[in-house]
Amino acid sequence: MKFLALSNDSIVEFKQDKSQGDINKKKTSLEKNLKIKFVLYFIISFIFLLLFFWYYTSMFGAIYRNTQLHLLKDSLISFALGLIFPFVIYLFPGLFRISALSEPEDKRKCLYNFSKFLQLF
Repeated sequence: MKFLALSNDSIVEFKQDKSQGDINKKKTSLEKNLKIKFVLYFIISFIFLLLFFWYYTSMFGAIYRNTQLHLLKDSLISFALGLIFPFVIYLFPGLFRISALSEPEDKRKCLYNFSKFLQLF
């Protein structure tokens, strides 16, 4: 998993390569390798996540039969909030930056700095 997830070494090696011989070919080869590595990483991670999640859920449901409905409901609520919450968080700084672009010069800097402040949270 570590080999598939980390790509810093190959990118740094490409940047430090001083030879000028066919850079475009090396670039396309690097992009192709990185795409394959990332796709494999996400597929394997997703399979492991599903396997362990369903094993944990089935064992919990087998032991605590009366809480199966609550577990399913809470899991779905948590999943939905996990998908929606980041959009809400990053929406506000983006709105202030968009409005900073359309405002006059004196308000522009203030709105941009306020959006940077909101981004910290």
